[in-house]
Amino acid sequence: MDKKTAAELLTKLREEKPVIHHITNYVTVNDCANITICAGASPVMADSKEEVEEMVAVAGALVLNIGTLSPAQIESMILAGKRANELNIPVILDPVGAGATALRTKSALKLTEELKISVIKGNAGEIGVLAGAKATVRGVDSGSLEGDAFEVARRCSELTGAVVAMSGATDIVTDGKKTLIVENGHPMMGNLSGTGCMAASLTGAFAAVSDDYLESTASALALFGLCGEKASVYSKGPYSFRTGLCDELFRLKSVELGVDARIKDKDGI
Repeated sequence: MDKKTAAELLTKLREEKPVIHHITNYVTVNDCANITICAGASPVMADSKEEVEEMVAVAGALVLNIGTLSPAQIESMILAGKRANELNIPVILDPVGAGATALRTKSALKLTEELKISVIKGNAGEIGVLAGAKATVRGVDSGSLEGDAFEVARRCSELTGAVVAMSGATDIVTDGKKTLIVENGHPMMGNLSGTGCMAASLTGAFAAVSDDYLESTASALALFGLCGEKASVYSKGPYSFRTGLCDELFRLKSVELGVDARIKDKDGI
């Protein structure tokens, strides 16, 4: 992938300002809204079953996050997701904590079975669970994953038909055939709740302006990781780092992303 593509997508995102419909968790909902705004898109948080089908119809992408799960929320996700599928609007799933409890695992699998998911973004444990690999999840944190991470991510993509992004020190993004590696990021991102949720929001924003979800997902993760690198330079701890993430995303120019994005093809092609 030519990293200039990431710069072009960021420019397009800021020009088009797509609406990104979130059905997400109440722990990080404000962070997700703000990171979406700072990227240049327009967030809307609507999870009532009475309005989600109408709301998603005006969106450029739908982001589903099961971080604070309830049966009513899953019902709304299914309604919104099916309407998004009808309208060819990309659906991004963040299966937070899949594998930690039976409800989370069952709900994540239900969403992948009943909806056409465009992108699944999760940690190694969550992706492993969806791929049927031996994996553990502690609460909402990745525990362990048996087997090769690249093969597990590819398997998850093959099973679900979605582009899969496995987050970590190095992010893995695959469509089952081609695999990209994103090396941008900083360890401080692991010391703050909500960074994974924010990454899913950015993934949705980039998907709203591109039909190539492999490249748009890698671009979103590279952008977020680069902002983390820049914010770490002057942050004093997790909360100033949180502010820095938003500030850096707001001020970062497309040309910087085109130069500093570290996106590689796993096979060197």
